[in-house]
Amino acid sequence: MKNLNVLLTAIFLLSAIGVQAKKIEVDTQKSTIKWEGKKVGGAHNGFVKLKDAKLAIKNDIITDGEFIIDMASITNTDIDNEEYNQKLVGHLKSDDFFGVEKYPTSKLIITNSSTFKNGVAKVSGNLSIKGKTHPIDFEVKQNSNGYITTLVIDRSKYNVRYGSSSFFDNLGDKVIYDEFTLEVNLITK
Repeated sequence: MKNLNVLLTAIFLLSAIGVQAKKIEVDTQKSTIKWEGKKVGGAHNGFVKLKDAKLAIKNDIITDGEFIIDMASITNTDIDNEEYNQKLVGHLKSDDFFGVEKYPTSKLIITNSSTFKNGVAKVSGNLSIKGKTHPIDFEVKQNSNGYITTLVIDRSKYNVRYGSSSFFDNLGDKVIYDEFTLEVNLITK
């Protein structure tokens, strides 16, 4: 009887371990986040780095996820002239845009996920930029290296006001559109 109890306890413990979410290790050095912002008559793009990432999956469902973006790492890749390139990067880091000195990081916390079907899951989360948090929905696709997604973000919700027709009238051809995108490529280890 004692051996049976030990055996049942062992089976229970092994089955309990098997149902826990699998923590996925994300390579923050190899992962990329490409941003693009559009304005009347053009666009700018570049990269920002992932500072930290936590991801867990259970039964093909993302059960946990937290991603910290290092806003001070923002770069521009479409302007070749170094002076103008750095002028844009400095402006993006200023209070007109992301206020990096006061808000050095942005964060995405996953709150809900559908089951991956054909390698795609619908995901909901809370995105925090400049101390403001709003819900966001997006699709995540599995690939051989990890996961990819594109986030479409309305900057006006996060008090990123510069050149926004949501806050200013008579901007004419100086309008910078409120929506910008982040193309995220999470590389897993």
